Amino acid sequence: MKANEIRDLDASGVTARIAELEEERFRLKFRSATEALEVPLRLRSIRRDIARLKTIQRESALGIVRTAKAAPKAPAKKAAVKKTAAKKATKAGGR
Repeated sequence: MKANEIRDLDASGVTARIAELEEERFRLKFRSATEALEVPLRLRSIRRDIARLKTIQRESALGIVRTAKAAPKAPAKKAAVKKTAAKKATKAGGR
């Protein structure tokens, strides 16, 4: 679940979702002890979803309001061009 989807849920929905995921995590841990899981990374994603849900639940309890962050800008391509130009200069000078 994404954080924005979680923030759209009400408090009882978040609590219910935490309970569902904790039960699923419990079952998967026991299954992993007895047999190989089809998707072993599911345990990790469940654990992170639970943490995300609890974090947002705590934020709402404290009255913290989060807004969407602007995406960070990609680094300028000039740095890559400078490296290429420097390599070409050393190759040309080395001949």
